[in-house]
Amino acid sequence: MDFYDASLILVGMPGAGKSTIGLLLAKELAKDFVDTDLLIQLREKKTLQEIVNQEGYQKLREIEEQILISTDYPNHIIATGGSAVYSAAGMTHLKQYGLVVFLDVALDELHKRIQNYDTRGIARRPDQSFEELFIERRALYRTYADIIVECGEKNQFEVVQEIIYEAGETYAEKDA
Repeated sequence: MDFYDASLILVGMPGAGKSTIGLLLAKELAKDFVDTDLLIQLREKKTLQEIVNQEGYQKLREIEEQILISTDYPNHIIATGGSAVYSAAGMTHLKQYGLVVFLDVALDELHKRIQNYDTRGIARRPDQSFEELFIERRALYRTYADIIVECGEKNQFEVVQEIIYEAGETYAEKDA
């Protein structure tokens, strides 16, 4: 598999920009785009928050894993839900299609972006603070990531360009 046939799988916290960056990457690289949160909502005919409210956060993670392992998306940009990394089976399945890119955004910046923490449909324990969730998930994102992009002060265009550059370099190293 080379860079032009591979998928890029975006992981990161809610508010990191996976869907937005994913769409921009798809346009830039002429790849198809898929958002696994939307696939969940289409299959279940419910919002993520409705699933959490009616069936619990563990059920949302279970549905997410089913969606992840049932996807067959070569040559795509895949924006995953923030909790995708809780599924080893799902992440292993996705990694066969390409590189996992962790969009790393600082906690204080995420606080600015996420105003609806309690109603956003985040798969988390009811007693879990955003800070606790951030610490727990960040370790998992780093574990699965082939590329880590520190989004910090970068605009969307700069993030997209860094992903393209890093992915190209990663594939060049594999081919060498």
